[in-house]
Amino acid sequence: MRMSSKAKILVVEDNPVNLELFADLLNVGGYEYVNTSKGEEALEISRKESFDLVLLDIQLPGIDGLTVAKTLKSNASTKHTKIIALTAYAMKGDREMFLEKGFDGYIAKPVTMKEFLEAVEGYLKGSNEL
Repeated sequence: MRMSSKAKILVVEDNPVNLELFADLLNVGGYEYVNTSKGEEALEISRKESFDLVLLDIQLPGIDGLTVAKTLKSNASTKHTKIIALTAYAMKGDREMFLEKGFDGYIAKPVTMKEFLEAVEGYLKGSNEL
């Protein structure tokens, strides 16, 4: 993680309402962030910039979130970046599935401001367990 005041986060979410909500919440939390609605763009951005955390929707047009996570975890320059699934799929067995797919955690949608910011901070500090 960066030693500056707040972490840099990549948000990948194809729903414009959710994307705006996450951006607003990260602004409230004082985080620096970059957002995109496409998996292909997320991979391109991550080649040019480094991030402390990636918040990644699973269902994306084109390259889905599972493929983006696998690609990031297999790249030497991004394999240590924490990747958190943003998903409406918070069912029994999802924990194991996300771990197997290379995610470091997940945040279930819909989110509340408090839960979202606490989860982001926890994952950045390494204190959240999936």
